Amino acid sequence: MIAMKFGGSSVANAERIRHVAGIVKDRMDLKPVLVLSAMGDTTDHLLDAGEAALKGTVSVDQVEALHRSTVADLGLPQAVVDAEILPLLAELKSLLVGISLIRELTGRTRDYLVSFGERLSIRVAAAYFRSIGVKAQALDAWDAGFRSDSNFTSAELLDETYANVKAKLVPLADSGVLPVVTGFIAKDADGNITTLGRGGSDLTATVIGAAVGAEEVQVWKDVDGILTADPRVVKTATPVEAVTYDEAAELAYFGAQVLHPRSMQPCIKSGTTVRVKNSYNPAAVGTRIVGALDGGAVPVRAITSKKNVTVVDIVSTRMLGQHGFLARVFAYFEAHKLSVDMVATSEVSLSLTLDSAHDLAALKRDLEKIASVDIKKGKAIVTLIGEVSRSSEILEKTFGVCVAKGINVQMVSQGASKVNISFIVDDGQGPDLVRALHEGFFGK
Repeated sequence: MIAMKFGGSSVANAERIRHVAGIVKDRMDLKPVLVLSAMGDTTDHLLDAGEAALKGTVSVDQVEALHRSTVADLGLPQAVVDAEILPLLAELKSLLVGISLIRELTGRTRDYLVSFGERLSIRVAAAYFRSIGVKAQALDAWDAGFRSDSNFTSAELLDETYANVKAKLVPLADSGVLPVVTGFIAKDADGNITTLGRGGSDLTATVIGAAVGAEEVQVWKDVDGILTADPRVVKTATPVEAVTYDEAAELAYFGAQVLHPRSMQPCIKSGTTVRVKNSYNPAAVGTRIVGALDGGAVPVRAITSKKNVTVVDIVSTRMLGQHGFLARVFAYFEAHKLSVDMVATSEVSLSLTLDSAHDLAALKRDLEKIASVDIKKGKAIVTLIGEVSRSSEILEKTFGVCVAKGINVQMVSQGASKVNISFIVDDGQGPDLVRALHEGFFGK
């Protein structure tokens, strides 16, 4: 068996659904399980409808128009609209009426609202598969066995999900049926619909892959796999043949469009291979994400960057070796719900980075109770992912490139995972450094 996940852009309209169907039909001998996101911008349209309902306007026109036109463009009969689309649209409209009456949109209601995107998507796709001779069955995630806690908008799946999914999906696939499952959603013990937060659709696919013992989980995107750099920055970036789970996680944390680290956890535990493929170029091999790799001739596998970063320099105003200094610093960050990307420390000082979108005035006031604080905006993180056991070689080449380009490195951090080395530079220098390092390590 394999699990195949396609995102919203891959099923955005009739043309894209036909294309996905061709890809899946060619792989029916591998007993695929298909995981789909909502079509195109449907999730945004649903959230907009929810906001409009709060102001007293109830409309499902955008969502209805997209799905009706897609059914028509796919050449499906009106019976599909009547049986698969209209009941869900009626349910959606009732929900919006309720929101407009009570003028409240809670986390639970929001999860219920956005679930309609995936639920409509799989029904349209499964109907089209059946029209081209593929036995397909649309399954809401809870009907496929997905159970979660009640942490609405960012639910965690319960352990029982794995046995449930295996019991439901393996017999279907063995009988020649293509299960088409909603990504991103589940139900809690009380029957409430929940959403799985960031990377939720990928997580659905990796849970299925781990549960059924799949040969691999294929995540289909719009690039030929994980690239050596962002192709918008480095035009000569090329696909990476394979990376480890740790390397993929670091790439995701530092800005690359890879699987969210949380979504890889099921495959890490089961040892299931994940493959990133290109739905626009199915012939491309893609990038494998695996548990471990032998060291290669090239010390760096990929380079990524993150712009609009803020650096916070914190120096203790108390005596050397003050007990609990770091604990108090991070307690302030926790109190202000701020997530830190990079950290470099000494006994009496530390520098760390975080997203520039945050207002740090209140944090600065708290930190100044125990330290002097200097906040610097307009920075970029440039991260090298690879064989950090060869860090001396990587650092020598990196600093040589920086000297040649006149770029001043303001902070260096090596991650605990031992697969990344990150550098802070001025925002405007980030792209130049990425291009120069790419040429230095990859020769192009």
